[in-house]
Amino acid sequence: MIEFIPNEGKELEISTAQGNYLRYPVKTHVVMKEDVLEDLLDQYVKPYILPEDMLFISEKIVAITQGRAFDLDDIKVSRMAKFLCKFVYKSPYGIGLGSPWTMQLAIDDIGLPKILFAAFCSAVTKPFGLRGVFYKIVGDKGRAIDGPCDYTLPPYNHCAKLAPKDPDGVARRLQAHLGGSRVVVMDANDIGREVLGVSGGDVDIALCKDIFRDNPLGQASQCTPLCIVRRAADVIEI
Repeated sequence: MIEFIPNEGKELEISTAQGNYLRYPVKTHVVMKEDVLEDLLDQYVKPYILPEDMLFISEKIVAITQGRAFDLDDIKVSRMAKFLCKFVYKSPYGIGLGSPWTMQLAIDDIGLPKILFAAFCSAVTKPFGLRGVFYKIVGDKGRAIDGPCDYTLPPYNHCAKLAPKDPDGVARRLQAHLGGSRVVVMDANDIGREVLGVSGGDVDIALCKDIFRDNPLGQASQCTPLCIVRRAADVIEI
């Protein structure tokens, strides 16, 4: 696996309560809507992955290949979206629903009643020091919606995207394509991580989050949307 090096400021190996794991970031071209996930795995993953490995795949490229990334100019923003986004915390690690475009996608995909309910609950609980209530109510579909930030690569520096559709189904499909290696669809940034989809019940979600607690794939120009994860005890020196 000498072809894979850690991203800047990251380490290949991480220690967890269940042992040490190696995270091999897989560099690809900039993934576009026309790309097919199976083709990406054939080109970048299959020559290296072993049956007992896990493949972590960024939810972003799953959404992109599903046609769920939209140019900002193609999103018709409502007055409600412009109003609601003003109350969303804007993190330097991802804009989330803090823009009119991403908020509009949330309204369209999740529904205005649920968005309004989440906003109301957030406003009521915030004076008591409770944060994150809004995203807890809208769930993974809301948390995974994102828009362009300063570090976003073209052409996605002018796009907003929805959460991937049926991430569990995608993970199962890709596991079958790989011949058995488990697959995890991961939404990770430098402040948090969520497992959106897994290929089966034998995937330990808590372990997956621990393995990715420092987001080894990075957030900027790394172009590493895939990661082969291997138990350090299983590594054989060649």
